[in-house]
Amino acid sequence: MKTVFAKTAGLTDRVTHYCPGCTHGIIHRLIGEILEEMEIIGKTVGVAPVGCAGFCENYFACDIIGAAHGRAVAVATGAKRAHPDRVVFTYQGDGDGASIGLAETVSAAARGEKLTSIFVNNAIYGMTGGQMAPTTLLGMKTATSPYGRDESMGYPLDLPKLLAQVRGAAYVASVSVDNPQAVREAKKALKKAFQVQLDGLGYSFVSILSTCPTNWGVTPVEALEWVRTKMKPYFALGELKVPAEEGGGEE
Repeated sequence: MKTVFAKTAGLTDRVTHYCPGCTHGIIHRLIGEILEEMEIIGKTVGVAPVGCAGFCENYFACDIIGAAHGRAVAVATGAKRAHPDRVVFTYQGDGDGASIGLAETVSAAARGEKLTSIFVNNAIYGMTGGQMAPTTLLGMKTATSPYGRDESMGYPLDLPKLLAQVRGAAYVASVSVDNPQAVREAKKALKKAFQVQLDGLGYSFVSILSTCPTNWGVTPVEALEWVRTKMKPYFALGELKVPAEEGGGEE
């Protein structure tokens, strides 16, 4: 019988623990497939921080380093500089990468560190109880904005749009995984980000709009619709910056 679908070798055999409707699992599979297809599983080092994203260390079949909250990009910088022949990536949530780790993210981009950051944006702190995140939308209710976020709490941070202005960033993309076509586009962006690193072109960053049905207080189906109707209109999508040879217009 012809095999039409199989588990990627880029993931372990461990069953994921994520809440029903959480799209971390989809993103994990895409990364696992890419590691396998590019034949880089054995030379890849992932860096996992604190939070839901930190559990990726149980699922990726490559080497993983655990980092303190917000310090994944700093740790990844050290790993890449010590082992420039390795493919190094971070897997972070929006709170980790855009709040406590914002300085590390922007600084790595400014230095043009030859590594890849994968930024999972579900607009909330997931594992710690649903607090307001840097990416929480205006009007969105969270544990720390029970009446909805307003302007006095700051505006939602569109990190990919910010990083696209940083000279050392070679590739910046913002994608989603809310439908099959979006998943395919997300895989293309992730694969290109890894290729940019392999080509030594500089820092690559991919933001992925994700869901958190548990802390949003909605069903998995409603969560996907919320991504489409609320998150996609706010956050800039697509390839926001590409290498100069592709018409990216590097300074």
